[in-house]
Amino acid sequence: MIRVLIADDEPMIRAGVRAVLATDPGIEVVAEAVDGHDAVELVRRHRPAVAVLDIRMPGMNGIDAAAEIRGTVPATSVIILTTFGEDDYILQALGHGATGFLIKSGEPEELIRGVRAVAEGAAYLSPKVAARIVAHLAATGAGALAGRRSAARDRVGALTAREREVLAFLGGGLSNSQIARRLQVVEGTVKAHVSSILGRLGVDNRAAAAVVAHEAGIIRDTVR
Repeated sequence: MIRVLIADDEPMIRAGVRAVLATDPGIEVVAEAVDGHDAVELVRRHRPAVAVLDIRMPGMNGIDAAAEIRGTVPATSVIILTTFGEDDYILQALGHGATGFLIKSGEPEELIRGVRAVAEGAAYLSPKVAARIVAHLAATGAGALAGRRSAARDRVGALTAREREVLAFLGGGLSNSQIARRLQVVEGTVKAHVSSILGRLGVDNRAAAAVVAHEAGIIRDTVR
């Protein structure tokens, strides 16, 4: 059973997320919070596998709450819920330990897919979020989108063929165990590849590596 905490200051959003997750018998919502401080306290108390946080909440926002949760309860993975127009916040959350990013207006099955992915140790980027991150980085960074994509392809090109294959699945939201099954290797081998990939790409976590995979255009089919 995947235990989940939901944090959002809007009751209707919390109710909607809870209703969607209730359709999966393998997921249980164990607590709800109305702000970041509440979320951190309830995560410490309930130790859920996943915390689903609104990116903007009163008191402590989802970004700061994600950093606090990952720092004090590292076993809890964090999914950030966002709306359009919050790209700067998404980039901040990416650097504060969040491993999943979903659009509030996305398809219900995407929420379930994201919760299951991060609970298994994967990174999950909604395709719409990934596209916005890539475009936003291009707009705010030095160089055009084509330049960023070229740079990402160069970075990915420096990996071994097997590492590129692992990164492609990682970018598609697969966990280590799922990647291991796809490649017919043991999970420890995938873990070693992931560690090497993070180091060689110069990124801190799987979510950041997934962004590079999206920029490079190497995402693999992720049908489970």
